[in-house]
Amino acid sequence: MREPEAGDRSRLIDWASAEVNQYTGGARPRDELEAAMPVEPRRRPGLFVVERDGAMLGFVTIDRRDRDRLGHVLPGGNEAELGYMFLPEAWGHGVATEAAAGALRWFDYAHGGELVVVSAQLANTASIRVADKLGFVETVRFEDYGALQWLGVRRPPNP
Repeated sequence: MREPEAGDRSRLIDWASAEVNQYTGGARPRDELEAAMPVEPRRRPGLFVVERDGAMLGFVTIDRRDRDRLGHVLPGGNEAELGYMFLPEAWGHGVATEAAAGALRWFDYAHGGELVVVSAQLANTASIRVADKLGFVETVRFEDYGALQWLGVRRPPNP
């Protein structure tokens, strides 16, 4: 796991396939991804690239959950939100759990004392298992992307 580099931008955009995005509304149009991804991905704190032998397997993010999105645990929203997305060859090998745990350690060090949320489509049982292993507890279900979503919360670890 490492911070993104300038050369990662196109790789992050290129492999956003329908299979990888099946639980997040499907593949997004390339121009939409181009607009969302900073020119220099390394300037985005909380974005980590996960690779093995120089090949990108996926990424982990910790961003602010947009106040306009459904599903919040704080009255004003804007919670820290963990996200992870991996290529199929990384599925089922513990890569997401290990990488997300590393990102959460970084977050706890940088922003200690804050809770973190994670959202997954209820049908995405593998993602919910990862969240469970990381200590997230279900708080609410809501409809988004045309399907039932699961929102979990992780309280900050005790000092």
